[in-house]
Amino acid sequence: MKRYGIRMAVLTSAFILLTGCAQYIVNDRSQTFDAKSGYRFDTLDPGALNSDSLFICLMFSGGGTRAAALSYGIMEALRDTVICVDGLEKRLLDEVDCISSVSGGSFTAAYYGLFRERLFEDFRVRFLERDVQGALASRLFNPVNWVRLASPYFSRIDMAAELYDRDIFDAAGFERLQRNGRPFVILNATNLGPDRRFDFTQESFDALGSRLDLYQVSRAVAASSAFPYLLTPISLKNYPVAEGYTAPWWYKNAIDSNNWTTERYNAAKNLSVYLDKENRFIHLMDGGLSDNIGARAVLDAFDRGFIRTRINQGVIKHLVLIVVNARTQSGDQLSRKEKPPGFFTVAEKTATVAMDNYSYDSVTKLREALYARVQTQKDDQACVALLSKYCPQAPKPIPFAADIDPYVIEIKFEAASQIPGEDAHYYIGLPTSFKLSKEQVAKLVAIGPKLLQAAPQYQCMLKVLAAEAEGQLRPEACPVGAGIFP
Repeated sequence: MKRYGIRMAVLTSAFILLTGCAQYIVNDRSQTFDAKSGYRFDTLDPGALNSDSLFICLMFSGGGTRAAALSYGIMEALRDTVICVDGLEKRLLDEVDCISSVSGGSFTAAYYGLFRERLFEDFRVRFLERDVQGALASRLFNPVNWVRLASPYFSRIDMAAELYDRDIFDAAGFERLQRNGRPFVILNATNLGPDRRFDFTQESFDALGSRLDLYQVSRAVAASSAFPYLLTPISLKNYPVAEGYTAPWWYKNAIDSNNWTTERYNAAKNLSVYLDKENRFIHLMDGGLSDNIGARAVLDAFDRGFIRTRINQGVIKHLVLIVVNARTQSGDQLSRKEKPPGFFTVAEKTATVAMDNYSYDSVTKLREALYARVQTQKDDQACVALLSKYCPQAPKPIPFAADIDPYVIEIKFEAASQIPGEDAHYYIGLPTSFKLSKEQVAKLVAIGPKLLQAAPQYQCMLKVLAAEAEGQLRPEACPVGAGIFP
């Protein structure tokens, strides 16, 4: 009896010790600030075949394996499309400068950013065709992990991140993304405190007084895809800012409350959350809660970031934004029932309705921003022409560094109805999960290139690039601005 009591005391002590030791991985503190280092767009090597004159950003939406497979199909199409820019023949994929992703789309974006051509060799086997949900469940129900899960500082999302780190991303950190150069991969999550978007870039980590290069990509992807209810938040520490830290150039004026109606004021309020060091921890979940399309990061880059810089420098000629939207929509059955929906239905709707509506608004904002630019270019040209004709001595408007030719190409399942032999309802009805059959994955991968090639904005872009490469006039059917709206 005495021996049994000793054994129980030892086991109890071991349990307490193990639960106390279980701890999520903490982001490292940064001691010095250097605006020209770390994982930022401007620090990345563009590569020999990448030109700023054709500037391409991809946006990969959320939607589990469905979104990852559709994004993968688009990547295959870009790899297989040959173009000629500035006298160099290359793949369209070589010209991709940034990828902004959310949730399921973040797996494809991060894998390509880390491993490049390996995406086309083993990503289908390692992720798309794998029962990731089953693997996560197996770890959850493993008694060995129950002790770890008893710790308040270790949860289901940490087990998911461990699985992704070991089986998908080979324990790679952001330093490898930086070393690989462009494209700039922006993995988006949602900060549950202020309910705002958070992106895993060094600029965001600067405000946290932290180093991103040492952080695991798997944990960023886990945060981006941590769907509410099923998974738990990823947490970061908010340290004092590093010595010499200065806020971005746009922050000081934007934070003025007189500017509260502007996009920059909203961005400045977001940054101020992290600069307030009373907020000692950041808790992140699915990026779809704040932007399920990945467009907001690109809008920010167009407004005040790396895209705006290159537009002002006059180096961007063609700006191409490809939105890969894996959104689905089940038929409305609730309106046909007298009985109100139950808890789980309401929970699902609560988590997804705002995502879908916000995604539509985000794509609309992209189009409106580029349309405004095109219209301003046309107005300036008309003004100069009138002044030259009627008042040649009058001072001319300050010209843009260069006019840009923009395209917004949205890939979505509804368009499958326009493709012979395809049924849009098949894709729209696919579940949001991390488990699809090989047949479902194959169909998703195959429909991506078809949807891209059928998009009229994409067709116009290829025609314009081909005409330029051959020294011909721009096609009349594709004037500047024709690539913005459907």
